[in-house]
Amino acid sequence: MSGLVVLTRDLMDGGRFRSATPEVTVVRDPGDAALAAADLIVVDLALGTDLAPLVALGPPVIAYGAHVDTEALDSAMAAGCVDAVPRSRIFRRAGELLD
Repeated sequence: MSGLVVLTRDLMDGGRFRSATPEVTVVRDPGDAALAAADLIVVDLALGTDLAPLVALGPPVIAYGAHVDTEALDSAMAAGCVDAVPRSRIFRRAGELLD
């Protein structure tokens, strides 16, 4: 397994995850093989990615996005994500996600 895998195209987000959790794998493509080998997937809702295929991979999926986009956060939960949190909270929690 690959531990924590983050799906984002935002270079700043990728850098913030790497700073908080050096063991993280950051990928830009929803078809990346690292996602299938993950223990936990964190996905940036700004990608507009269909979450169903990610949830179907098996590991828990946590989505994050703009705090004002409650519709996207609610949709992520409806799609089967174990959590959907505002962008500001995900970086504070990044270190504990591997625990």
